[in-house]
Amino acid sequence: MSGIDECLLEVMRLPGARGASVVDWTSGLALGTIGASRNGDHEAGAAETAELARLAAEHLAFAPAEGSDWGQGSASDKAPPVEDVIVTNRDSYHLLRFVRTSFDSSVFLHLWLGRDEGNLAYARIRLADIADRMVLG
Repeated sequence: MSGIDECLLEVMRLPGARGASVVDWTSGLALGTIGASRNGDHEAGAAETAELARLAAEHLAFAPAEGSDWGQGSASDKAPPVEDVIVTNRDSYHLLRFVRTSFDSSVFLHLWLGRDEGNLAYARIRLADIADRMVLG
Protein backbone atom coordinates (compact mmCIF):
# COMPACT_ATOMS: atom_id res chain seq x y z
CA MET A 1 0.00 0.00 0.00
CA SER A 2 1.30 3.42 -0.97
CA GLY A 3 0.37 7.02 -0.32
CA ILE A 4 -0.39 9.62 -2.96
CA ASP A 5 3.16 10.96 -3.28
CA GLU A 6 4.70 7.50 -3.64
CA CYS A 7 2.12 6.53 -6.26
CA LEU A 8 2.72 9.70 -8.26
CA LEU A 9 6.48 9.08 -8.23
CA GLU A 10 5.87 5.55 -9.49
CA VAL A 11 3.58 6.84 -12.24
CA MET A 12 6.25 9.28 -13.41
CA ARG A 13 8.66 6.37 -13.91
CA LEU A 14 6.47 5.09 -16.75
CA PRO A 15 8.03 5.64 -20.18
CA GLY A 16 6.62 8.80 -21.72
CA ALA A 17 5.03 10.15 -18.52
CA ARG A 18 4.79 13.94 -18.71
CA GLY A 19 2.66 14.68 -15.68
CA ALA A 20 0.27 13.05 -13.24
CA SER A 21 -2.23 13.98 -10.57
CA VAL A 22 -4.66 12.51 -8.09
CA VAL A 23 -7.96 14.35 -8.30
CA ASP A 24 -11.26 14.32 -6.42
CA TRP A 25 -13.81 14.35 -9.23
CA THR A 26 -16.66 15.70 -7.11
CA SER A 27 -14.80 18.87 -6.13
CA GLY A 28 -12.26 19.10 -8.95
CA LEU A 29 -9.41 19.57 -6.46
CA ALA A 30 -5.98 18.06 -7.00
CA LEU A 31 -4.94 15.96 -4.00
CA GLY A 32 -1.43 15.62 -5.42
CA THR A 33 0.44 16.54 -8.60
CA ILE A 34 3.81 15.85 -10.22
CA GLY A 35 5.55 16.74 -13.47
CA ALA A 36 4.16 19.04 -16.13
CA SER A 37 0.59 20.16 -16.69
CA ARG A 38 -0.85 20.46 -20.20
CA ASN A 39 -2.02 24.02 -19.60
CA GLY A 40 0.72 24.98 -17.12
CA ASP A 41 -1.65 25.02 -14.13
CA HIS A 42 -2.17 21.80 -12.18
CA GLU A 43 -5.24 23.09 -10.35
CA ALA A 44 -7.00 24.19 -13.54
CA GLY A 45 -6.04 20.89 -15.18
CA ALA A 46 -7.50 18.98 -12.23
CA ALA A 47 -10.79 20.86 -12.51
CA GLU A 48 -10.96 20.23 -16.26
CA THR A 49 -10.23 16.50 -16.01
CA ALA A 50 -12.69 16.21 -13.12
CA GLU A 51 -15.48 17.35 -15.44
CA LEU A 52 -14.69 14.49 -17.82
CA ALA A 53 -14.39 11.97 -14.97
CA ARG A 54 -17.70 13.13 -13.47
CA LEU A 55 -19.43 12.77 -16.83
CA ALA A 56 -18.17 9.19 -17.24
CA ALA A 57 -18.87 8.19 -13.64
CA GLU A 58 -22.37 9.61 -13.30
CA HIS A 59 -24.00 8.66 -16.60
CA LEU A 60 -25.58 5.26 -16.99
CA ALA A 61 -24.54 5.14 -20.65
CA PHE A 62 -21.08 4.15 -19.41
CA ALA A 63 -22.19 1.72 -16.69
CA PRO A 64 -21.78 -2.04 -17.02
CA ALA A 65 -24.82 -3.75 -18.54
CA GLU A 66 -25.42 -5.82 -15.42
CA GLY A 67 -24.32 -6.07 -11.84
CA SER A 68 -23.11 -2.54 -11.25
CA ASP A 69 -22.78 -1.81 -7.54
CA TRP A 70 -22.41 1.95 -7.99
CA GLY A 71 -24.42 3.74 -5.37
CA GLN A 72 -25.61 0.57 -3.65
CA GLY A 73 -24.58 -1.15 -0.43
CA SER A 74 -22.08 0.16 2.09
CA ALA A 75 -19.51 2.82 1.28
CA SER A 76 -16.77 0.20 1.08
CA ASP A 77 -18.74 -1.67 -1.62
CA LYS A 78 -19.12 1.33 -3.91
CA ALA A 79 -17.09 1.57 -7.08
CA PRO A 80 -17.45 3.86 -10.08
CA PRO A 81 -19.20 2.18 -13.02
CA VAL A 82 -16.16 2.80 -15.24
CA GLU A 83 -12.54 1.80 -14.68
CA ASP A 84 -10.71 4.11 -17.07
CA VAL A 85 -11.25 7.02 -19.40
CA ILE A 86 -8.73 7.37 -22.23
CA VAL A 87 -8.47 10.49 -24.35
CA THR A 88 -6.07 10.60 -27.29
CA ASN A 89 -4.78 13.48 -29.35
CA ARG A 90 -2.01 13.84 -31.94
CA ASP A 91 0.88 13.90 -29.49
CA SER A 92 -0.32 12.38 -26.23
CA TYR A 93 -2.72 10.26 -24.24
CA HIS A 94 -4.63 11.16 -21.10
CA LEU A 95 -5.53 8.22 -18.87
CA LEU A 96 -7.95 8.64 -15.99
CA ARG A 97 -8.07 5.63 -13.67
CA PHE A 98 -10.75 5.61 -11.00
CA VAL A 99 -9.53 4.65 -7.54
CA ARG A 100 -11.73 2.49 -5.34
CA THR A 101 -11.73 3.83 -1.78
CA SER A 102 -13.31 2.90 1.52
CA PHE A 103 -15.39 6.09 1.51
CA ASP A 104 -17.03 7.34 -1.70
CA SER A 105 -14.64 6.36 -4.53
CA SER A 106 -14.64 9.89 -5.92
CA VAL A 107 -10.92 9.93 -6.72
CA PHE A 108 -9.07 9.25 -9.94
CA LEU A 109 -5.47 9.08 -11.05
CA HIS A 110 -4.68 11.14 -14.17
CA LEU A 111 -1.64 10.41 -16.34
CA TRP A 112 -0.53 12.61 -19.22
CA LEU A 113 1.54 10.34 -21.47
CA GLY A 114 3.62 11.27 -24.51
CA ARG A 115 2.41 9.33 -27.54
CA ASP A 116 5.82 8.76 -29.14
CA GLU A 117 7.60 7.72 -25.93
CA GLY A 118 4.79 5.97 -24.07
CA ASN A 119 3.02 2.66 -24.43
CA LEU A 120 -0.72 3.07 -23.84
CA ALA A 121 -1.42 -0.59 -23.04
CA TYR A 122 1.48 -0.86 -20.60
CA ALA A 123 0.62 2.45 -18.94
CA ARG A 124 -3.01 1.38 -18.50
CA ILE A 125 -1.99 -1.88 -16.82
CA ARG A 126 0.53 -0.17 -14.52
CA LEU A 127 -1.90 2.64 -13.66
CA ALA A 128 -4.50 0.07 -12.60
CA ASP A 129 -1.95 -1.64 -10.37
CA ILE A 130 -0.81 1.63 -8.83
CA ALA A 131 -4.39 2.78 -8.23
CA ASP A 132 -5.22 -0.53 -6.53
CA ARG A 133 -2.33 -0.05 -4.10
CA MET A 134 -3.04 3.60 -3.33
CA VAL A 135 -4.01 4.45 0.23
CA LEU A 136 -5.92 7.65 0.80
CA GLY A 137 -6.45 9.35 4.10
